[in-house]
Amino acid sequence: MADSNNTTNWPELAAALYDKLNERNAELTYDFHDVELQVPSNSSNEASLARWKINGAVSIRAKNLG
Repeated sequence: MADSNNTTNWPELAAALYDKLNERNAELTYDFHDVELQVPSNSSNEASLARWKINGAVSIRAKNLG
């Protein structure tokens, strides 16, 4: 995996975030109300955008099972 300081794509970012959370046995909860995001399909300047709508809570949990 790439260094999290040099992340260039969504899968690397997600993996780096999971690793950091797992190290700390952390849980993050975000509460959104009628939020719309334009999410790029890749890291190029000409990437197509997907529209995501979020209304509610998003929780990210990490648990070391090893």
